[in-house]
Amino acid sequence: MKRVVTFGEIMLRLAPPNFQRFIQTDSYQAIYGGGEANVAVSLSNYGLDSYFVTKVPDNDLGQSAINQLRRYGVNTSYIKLAKERLGIYFLEYGASQRASKVIYDRDNTAISNIKPGDIIWQEVLKDVDLFHFTGITPALGEGAAAATLEALKTAKKMGVTVSVDLNYRKKLWTPEKAGEVMGELLQYVDIVIGNEEDAEKVFGIKAAGSEISAGHLSDDGYKHVASELAKRFNLKHVAITLRESYSASDNGWRAMLYNGEDYFFSKKYDVHIVDRVGGGDAFAGGLLYSLLEEYSPQYAIEFATAASCLKHTIHGDFNHVSLEEVKTLVNGDGSGRVQR
Repeated sequence: MKRVVTFGEIMLRLAPPNFQRFIQTDSYQAIYGGGEANVAVSLSNYGLDSYFVTKVPDNDLGQSAINQLRRYGVNTSYIKLAKERLGIYFLEYGASQRASKVIYDRDNTAISNIKPGDIIWQEVLKDVDLFHFTGITPALGEGAAAATLEALKTAKKMGVTVSVDLNYRKKLWTPEKAGEVMGELLQYVDIVIGNEEDAEKVFGIKAAGSEISAGHLSDDGYKHVASELAKRFNLKHVAITLRESYSASDNGWRAMLYNGEDYFFSKKYDVHIVDRVGGGDAFAGGLLYSLLEEYSPQYAIEFATAASCLKHTIHGDFNHVSLEEVKTLVNGDGSGRVQR
């Protein structure tokens, strides 16, 4: 069984029910999730030996977050307990032409105060096939960035494949700071995952001919983005998700994979969205599983896109789908008929 480790922050999500706005709600639904935690759950669902590494507060909220991961088979034995708080984000679900809105409350959290030496990476990464993080983790603070670099250097020395989802977040850092920090980290990375804007915001590599707000995406432009990233950082694979936002409720969804030689595009799905948060993480989980299982490049990108398509129909951060369900969609059955 392949073993994977993901490293990042798990947070408490608070969201008004029934598409209510922040200013009108008098209650919030509590859910746990976060980029790397979401990937860990996906990989566990697909049958891999999945570990999640983080720091959480030594209180009931921290334990609740750990319990959620354990519920889905994720190994939490390397999670550290700390005195600081758990991060929170508030989500207002968008609908039709009204966009979703996120408010962060994540200053001075347990993971943001992590520092080199807190995690014994030689122990964590022993016999591991893949280590995954996102651009969110180093954006949390200098200590988190340094701890990420420490993990990557150890992974490279131990021969562990490393993947990253760029996940640029403008509310956490500037493009200049992101480019500086991520530029150093990507020297140790093998697989990069991004969306329509990440490469431009972080590294200044723009997809010519694309107008994201107008819903126009250029395939040739994203081929250029992938090849430039691969060339600059000596990458084995670059994957880019291609989202066409018709509205907050309906999107076109497909993706591209570059393996250093050829470009592979998935089929496009027109998705009616139940919950968009975690869609990119579901894609990452599907892609990483496919690459670890040595699927063909075309099947890998089809599997990852189908997994993410299904996540858009599921409430919450985690992608609660099985291997069989993803393969059924890849094979062309997207009818949604009742399974009896």
